Amino acid sequence: MPKAIRVHEYGGPEVMRYEDVAVGDPGPGQIRVRQSAVGVNFIDIYFRSGHYKVPQLPFTPGNEGAGTVVALGEGVSGFRPGDRVAYGSASGTYAEEVLVDAKSVVRLPDGIDDDTAAAMMLKGLTTQYLLRRTYKVQPGDTILFHAAAGGVGLIATQWAKHLGATVIGTVGSEDKAALAREHGCDHVILYRNEDFAARVKEITGGKGCTVVYDGVGQATFPASLDCLRPFGYFVNFGSASGAVTQFDISLLAQKGSLYATRPTLFTHVADRAVLEEMAADLFEVVQSGAVKIPVHTRAKLADAPKVHADLAGRQTTGATVMHP
Repeated sequence: MPKAIRVHEYGGPEVMRYEDVAVGDPGPGQIRVRQSAVGVNFIDIYFRSGHYKVPQLPFTPGNEGAGTVVALGEGVSGFRPGDRVAYGSASGTYAEEVLVDAKSVVRLPDGIDDDTAAAMMLKGLTTQYLLRRTYKVQPGDTILFHAAAGGVGLIATQWAKHLGATVIGTVGSEDKAALAREHGCDHVILYRNEDFAARVKEITGGKGCTVVYDGVGQATFPASLDCLRPFGYFVNFGSASGAVTQFDISLLAQKGSLYATRPTLFTHVADRAVLEEMAADLFEVVQSGAVKIPVHTRAKLADAPKVHADLAGRQTTGATVMHP
C-alpha cells in the first residue's frame, strides 16, 4: 500500500505522520500519478498548523509535485500512462501516489527533470503571475523583493533581472545576502540590521520603487509602502511573518496614490488556458538558462516533520524537494 504524510490534528511539525493510505482509481477528470519528487512550500505550514483550514481532518498536505502518469479517469484527454507531469496547485501531494485533477496538470518538457519541476511549479508559477500578470515588470523598473533568498525570491530575482529591472532584495543574514546577489539582486538589504525603507530611498535617490513584492506580511508592513514611488504597486502574496490584519485603505492615498493587491496562484490557474500560458513562459525561461531553479535541500518524505521545522525556522534557502 502506498505511503503518505497524514495530519490528524492541527499543530506543530510533530503532528505529521507517515502512514499507509488507500489511493483508489482516478475519478472523472482525474489522473493518478506515481510521484518521484514532492515540492515543499510555506503554505503547507499554514495548512498543517490550522492557520488555513482544510475541509476535513485527517488530510495529506502538499500542493506541488512531479512524477509519471499511471492511470487516467473518465473523460481525460491529452495525457497517457507514462507521461511525465507536474503540478503546483494539486492537493495531498505529500504522498507516493496521488490523484490530481487533470486540469491542474501540465506535461513536462524533456529538458526539465522531476526535482526541478517539483521545486518550481508553485514557486515558478507564483513568480510568473507576480512579474508578468500582477504588475508587468518592464526594462528600467526598480523593484523590491522581500525574502530574496527564499524559494520564490531566488526565482523572482533572476527573472526580474532577465526582464531588465534593477532588483533590490531584503534578506536576514550575510549568507543569504551572498546568495541573493548570485541570483540577480543588484542591491541587498539586511532587514534585521538596517531600516529597509530608508535604504531603498537611498538606493533609488529618493524616487522609490515601481513595485514591492512582499511574501513576508506583518513584519514588513507598512514600511513596504514607504519604499514606493507615487502610483507604485504593493503586492502582498504571503504572510511568512504573520498576516497584515490592520489595513487602512487611506494609507494608500497618503503614501502617493498607491495600488495594493493580494493575489493568489489558485485564482490565476483556475483557467486552464492561463495555466498553460504561464507554464510555457516558466519552462521557456528555465530551459533557456535565464532562470536557474535552486534546489538546496533534498529529504525523504518520511522526514517531513524535520523539513517543516527547518522551513519555519528560516533555516532554508531556495527550494526543498522530498523524495517518496
